Amino acid sequence: MRTHTFIDLFAGCGGLSLGLSMAGLKGRFAVERDPMAFSTFQSNLSGDECEQVHQFDWPEWLPKQAWDIEQLLVRHRGELESLRGEVDVLTGGPPCQGFSFAGRRKADDPRNLLFEKYVEVVKAIQPRIILLENVPGMRVVHRAKEARAEGGMPPAALRDSYYDKLVELLRAANYSVDARLLDAATFGVPQRRTRLIVVGVRNDCAAVLQGGMSRVFEAIGTHREMQLADLNLNERISASDALSDLETAGASMFTYRDTAARGTFSELRYAGPSTDYQHAMRKPFPPPQMNSMRLARHSQEISARFGQIIAECTQGVRLNTNDRARFGLRKNRIVPIHPDEPAPTITTLPEDLLHYSEPRILTVRECARLQSFPDWFQFQGKYTTGGVLRTKECPRYTQVGNAVPPLMARGLGKALDCLLVEIEEALELNARIDEVAVA
Repeated sequence: MRTHTFIDLFAGCGGLSLGLSMAGLKGRFAVERDPMAFSTFQSNLSGDECEQVHQFDWPEWLPKQAWDIEQLLVRHRGELESLRGEVDVLTGGPPCQGFSFAGRRKADDPRNLLFEKYVEVVKAIQPRIILLENVPGMRVVHRAKEARAEGGMPPAALRDSYYDKLVELLRAANYSVDARLLDAATFGVPQRRTRLIVVGVRNDCAAVLQGGMSRVFEAIGTHREMQLADLNLNERISASDALSDLETAGASMFTYRDTAARGTFSELRYAGPSTDYQHAMRKPFPPPQMNSMRLARHSQEISARFGQIIAECTQGVRLNTNDRARFGLRKNRIVPIHPDEPAPTITTLPEDLLHYSEPRILTVRECARLQSFPDWFQFQGKYTTGGVLRTKECPRYTQVGNAVPPLMARGLGKALDCLLVEIEEALELNARIDEVAVA
């Protein structure tokens, strides 16, 4: 049986690519426009010394560098079209800030239309299966509320969500499409993270699937359960299950000087895993010391305030208006994590979540653990950024917050791999039947 291939668009730091590679698929190339995120991707998934997962079979015509999808289409459309028949899966997670309920949900955010570029690549390559991940807000109509406020129902063009528009474009490109809201926690990720998973199957392939498109999410459910059994995980992995080996209380610490960030920082000297999930994150090549373990430098005042919040506020839920006022907080979203529950959704802002037992925000590595990145995975670039650069740069916290959880991607990849085998077997059987009929 041949190894199935994929291309990853809007790849970020590589969470989706990592999961698909862990599922046994082989990447051809990936497209990511941010240099920091691509640096992380390349150092872990496409560099010369990457041994943990399948090496990408990167084409010679595409330089290994940060690419904008529009640049790719302008400069390499011919090369993309030459890949027809060679790519099994085209994946992607177009930027979600314009759809996200955690953001401002701007209907005119230009990033909202990047899924149209995704469809252009679909048309050029014509893969058998497409996989697109986004926030649930992609299915919500942006402008209907504003239009109703002006009187009456909004025009038909404004009643369609961006998901509806995506489906229309994909069906016009000869794909059958279905979607579900799936929670990463059900794949063994210690985080409540609901995402819209869109799967398209080229019509000639969908026609031979037993059960049609209903088979797609049936297979995903089956392989989700198989993954939990294979990795000895369950659907309710708590934050402390994921992070207890990274707690600083009573741990050996060391201090180092970071010339790039100015000043000294403290890190925990890693001692070893203690839970099934932690052991799973240490495979297959456990590093003696993980990267991105740097602790934030909180002032005594802030640490004291965080300690009060952890002790006095309900853990696992966002602070209410009264609590925010009591502690003098202007942020709308700040959640002290509950130790015995899966963590809330990891975002790109490190100050959104507080550790469950220590008066501090999480480290990049702790966020990565909650996203199910294995411990060998190394993040590159700045740790964080602020001001106007927040919309222009993709530092480590942002890379982690934007990523598809690798374990969720692994489960999806296993299912797609199975579906591709079923399609190939059905097409081969039909070809034999046709041969007999002709004879």
